[in-house]
Amino acid sequence: MTQHLLTAVPFPLRAEDSFEAVPPVALAFDDAELANELFGPHNANMDILAQSSGLRIGTRGTSVTIKGDFHKSSVARNLLTQLYCLIKSGTRLHPRDVAHAYESLMQQPDIDLRTLFQDPVFVISPKKMVVAKTVNQREYVTSLRTMSMTFAVGPAGTGKTYLSVAVALSMLLAKRVKRLILTRPAVEAGERLGFLPGDLAEKVNPYLRPLYDALHDMLDTERVTAMVESGAIEIAPLGFMRGRTLHDAFIILDEAQNTTPEQMKMFVTRLGFGSRAAITGDTTQIDLPAQGAGQRSGLIHAIEVLKHVEGINILHFRKDDVIRHPLVGRIVQAYDDYQKHSG
Repeated sequence: MTQHLLTAVPFPLRAEDSFEAVPPVALAFDDAELANELFGPHNANMDILAQSSGLRIGTRGTSVTIKGDFHKSSVARNLLTQLYCLIKSGTRLHPRDVAHAYESLMQQPDIDLRTLFQDPVFVISPKKMVVAKTVNQREYVTSLRTMSMTFAVGPAGTGKTYLSVAVALSMLLAKRVKRLILTRPAVEAGERLGFLPGDLAEKVNPYLRPLYDALHDMLDTERVTAMVESGAIEIAPLGFMRGRTLHDAFIILDEAQNTTPEQMKMFVTRLGFGSRAAITGDTTQIDLPAQGAGQRSGLIHAIEVLKHVEGINILHFRKDDVIRHPLVGRIVQAYDDYQKHSG
């Protein structure tokens, strides 16, 4: 029988970190078909776990051997045991789920992975669902469902916008709100959209495209178009929120780091009765044009001003919450490290 040996050692090991210094952890599963699904095609899932943890992972038949750091080995054993039970209960496992689940257990060792994998935020069809993949994402979804206003701050790929759109759509379709309003600051245009060619849609579409992409990933094009035409979904630049009071709506402000303090104050005071707001942004990606000394991001300013206000929740995502390609998380980490050392 073929033995597969997977090794991922990102940095040279010290003598005290030797794999042989720690007794290996062994696991045996009772169903060959389910074990193969857990291991993944050509052991791809085990390879991802090895890369994420730096452990040496070997498989033979339905058994797994884990060598390396004692704490990480214990987390990996817990992970594989829980994932096997999830597969046994019918959960489909995607390779990226392995890395996210491992990071979640490293953050919170006693977490039950069923709370991450079997609690869909928004079910579109039997083949499509949106699920909170990390502990922070689950807290974010809970906040979006229960709090009047939620700030989500963190790097690209952590699901800030995508999850907010998913929760907002679920509430709209359940008739818990009457409208979904998506907005972003059109920074590149300086909000002076009248100088751009074309009608309103042609002026703002380039800036709002990511919001349209999220919607079309969750609903078919015809339904999105119908809901936009009926006014159930509104997508507009931030400047169009001025002077309005928005009742019974779920309002999402994306790329909020590119607002000024004045724009942010204008936005957060638009909230009407029966409404919720999600404000997302990445404070390391501020593209505000220089307008003299003292120009600040409205997102940073709002977090400082509103951090103790009842009814507002402020969540901070980390690189561990990145749910795009695993390379994105490593890129985010590399930029963070570079900034720390060069700053």
